Amino acid sequence: MTKQQLPAPQGRYVSARRHGDLIFVSGMTPRRNGKLVHVGQVAPGAVIESYRAAVELATQNALQAAEATLGDGERIASALSLTVYINAAAGYLHHVQIADFASGHLESCLPESPLPARAAVGVASLPGDAVVEVALVAVAAVNPESLRR
Repeated sequence: MTKQQLPAPQGRYVSARRHGDLIFVSGMTPRRNGKLVHVGQVAPGAVIESYRAAVELATQNALQAAEATLGDGERIASALSLTVYINAAAGYLHHVQIADFASGHLESCLPESPLPARAAVGVASLPGDAVVEVALVAVAAVNPESLRR
């Protein structure tokens, strides 16, 4: 995904901000081509698996925002912190299982990185009525492959 294809901020902020090797990614919702594709509250009786695609898309958007800050020969070395906000109805109790989809997606994209610290937070609403929002802190490093050239 090129920088032009990144989810555009919906307000006065940037998608990701880098300081040294740390990359702070704003909350990302499950948008594709600028359109929010997963909306509504998570219902107490809903099948948890039905939220996997939304969480993975929001997590992928967060990773891509982090990657957009990288220079030549750099890679995302690790995700340090992950916060998953879940648009949950009152009484919902399975935040951890929904947030596990984000952790699993990071594991598959960053297989050599340990899991990040994480918070799974239930909220009454999210921007645009998104079902989930994912924020990330990552660390950049020189890609060993780029040193072999």
